[in-house]
Amino acid sequence: MNLPNKITLSRICMIPIFIAVFFLDIIPLHFMIAAIIFAVAACTDFLDGHIARSRGLVTNLGKFLDPIADKVLVSTAMILILTMGGSLFAMLGALAFPIYVAMSICICIIMARELIISAFRQIAAANGVIMAAEKLGKYKTACQDVAIFVLILAADIPATAGLIVAWVGLGLFALATVLTVVSGISYVVKNKQVLK
Repeated sequence: MNLPNKITLSRICMIPIFIAVFFLDIIPLHFMIAAIIFAVAACTDFLDGHIARSRGLVTNLGKFLDPIADKVLVSTAMILILTMGGSLFAMLGALAFPIYVAMSICICIIMARELIISAFRQIAAANGVIMAAEKLGKYKTACQDVAIFVLILAADIPATAGLIVAWVGLGLFALATVLTVVSGISYVVKNKQVLK
């Protein structure tokens, strides 16, 4: 097994650690630590791909594992954010419930887009069509990762500073949702021959 694949596997192994720390409130600043674990895991997504391409180490195992590791990590983090009612959403006061509903809808949109594009890629692969990743998709992933990191981090930052960080995270998450929709539509339109 080559280095990029080992890095991808390390990202998968970090997911249960991330979940455990997220919920272990006996650990001081457990949300902050969980956010750091998520950030490290998210960074390995960029690292393994860079090493694989620059050193000619792209393998079928890597092509299979990398998107799975990325989607499981991000999906897990988004679902965990929805459990942060008292820690994150409570600090938003009267806006807590509408923002929680909006976040839930955004998360459903993001997860639906990932499923649609994954199915689209499978159809393309079955027909021998190679679909290159778009820059817009990379911006979407980066924005998504930063938003998740900031939102989890906000729960352990007290008072006004925590509220400001939470609003920054929500703004980034809204932007990530827009980029998700736009990049998904762009991806399908540019590769519409796959559906013919």
